Amino acid sequence: MDKRLAKRHKRQVARARENVKTSEPDVRTHEQIEAAREASRPDLSRDGKPKPAGSTR
Repeated sequence: MDKRLAKRHKRQVARARENVKTSEPDVRTHEQIEAAREASRPDLSRDGKPKPAGSTR
């Protein structure tokens, strides 16, 4: 029983390793990264409270 489970586990691990995706490096320039950070900041222009996502008022 243990031998069968060990073989099954070995197969599962081997298959899982084949499907692992490695993340790609960020190739943006420093200026592009800074611009993206600035664009993603909440709008604090009114009363200092960030607007909820999807609000139209």
